[in-house]
Amino acid sequence: MPAHPDTAVARVHDVVGIGLGPFNLGLACLAEPLTELDGVFLESKPDFEWHAGMFLDGAHLQTPFLSDLVTLADPTSPYSFLNYLKEAGRLYSFYIRENFYPLRTEYNDYCRWAAGKLSSVRFGRTVTAVTYEEADEVYSVHTDRGETYRARHLVLGTGTPPYVPECCAGLGGDLIHNSRYLEAKAALQAKESITIVGSGQSAAEIYHDLLSEIDTHRYWLNWVTRSPRFFPLEYTKLTLEMTSPEYVDYFHALPEDTRYRLEREQKPLFKGIDAELINQIFDLLYQKNLGGQVPTRLMANTALHSARYEPGAPPGGTYTLGLRQEEQGRDFSLATQGLVLATGYRYRTPEFLAPVADRLRLDGHGRFDVARNYSVDTTGRGIFLQNGGAHTHSVTSPDLGMGPYRNAYIIGELLGRSPYPVEKAIAFQEFAAPEGTIA
Repeated sequence: MPAHPDTAVARVHDVVGIGLGPFNLGLACLAEPLTELDGVFLESKPDFEWHAGMFLDGAHLQTPFLSDLVTLADPTSPYSFLNYLKEAGRLYSFYIRENFYPLRTEYNDYCRWAAGKLSSVRFGRTVTAVTYEEADEVYSVHTDRGETYRARHLVLGTGTPPYVPECCAGLGGDLIHNSRYLEAKAALQAKESITIVGSGQSAAEIYHDLLSEIDTHRYWLNWVTRSPRFFPLEYTKLTLEMTSPEYVDYFHALPEDTRYRLEREQKPLFKGIDAELINQIFDLLYQKNLGGQVPTRLMANTALHSARYEPGAPPGGTYTLGLRQEEQGRDFSLATQGLVLATGYRYRTPEFLAPVADRLRLDGHGRFDVARNYSVDTTGRGIFLQNGGAHTHSVTSPDLGMGPYRNAYIIGELLGRSPYPVEKAIAFQEFAAPEGTIA
């Protein structure tokens, strides 16, 4: 088989990006104009797609348009969201709309537009293994097409896959994770009862969507969350300063156990619900309740501990959920035909890294020990991680607005210089205690 141009033995790239979500796509956009940085980016899907199962009408990002792929690193980049709008003929419409938050479908289309302009992107390539060639000091990235891409550095952008609670794994039936909501919506609405388990934005969006059509389909609708309340995303300005270089420096320097405790405590900072959506849900409940009691239950402080499935005639069998009201310590069960797990996403170390496991740094909890410069390998500059580092870089890890900052940082590490200057201090507040006495 003739060698692909990228796989010729003599060619060694500076970097191979594995996975093409918004973060690695942003890296590819920032790398494209840099003639001294030779990179290639591999994605298993045939085209760019980002959370298509949650493209509900009107659903929008929780960060403003300035948190696009490139702007916060390079406001002059041709791959900006504003340039996308200009080329699409919608810039003035977006201006008149006076809403900083792009629609989710719009953001996905923007990313597809950007990916289509890049020479470094290779879709339809599933990475099967990564090996290391000691003699040449390069990584070899092997794909399902029989191709091999060689590079001095890797950037992992495989994302965080859907998380299914252990008690629901292999349960059977047609339960779904929220990432597949739209494709399963019609089947769900044919059932007599639907239960959503989860506490964040996705759970709220699905609940609102199903509640809005409850009169048409006449199902019973439950929303169960372990959280003590249906909490809003904390979005005040001084809190947003936690997405800053200073906070990354502060958080990363904390003891490991402290960082893990804070990771658990800080979930409302990036996994909460838009306050506007919470109010819309209440208003919709109020409106529908005027015609009589709405067939719905909202249960906070309620954790899922067990689940079983009993097959039945169409439209499906029955799930029996073992629940516990955490504050009361009271157990009870709930029967439901439809089950939606809006239980989020969790990072998993890709299996293709197994051949280079000895080159990876792990912390005391068995997760990547992500260095301040985002590297995860023993050399401190060979393999870099996108996202997956909330335990080392706090709320900045999944934040779209910090993606360009991280990419500018990584590019600086790859080149030994900073074509995109990285801000070092932007916050008004101080996170660490000062040295000595304050006058």
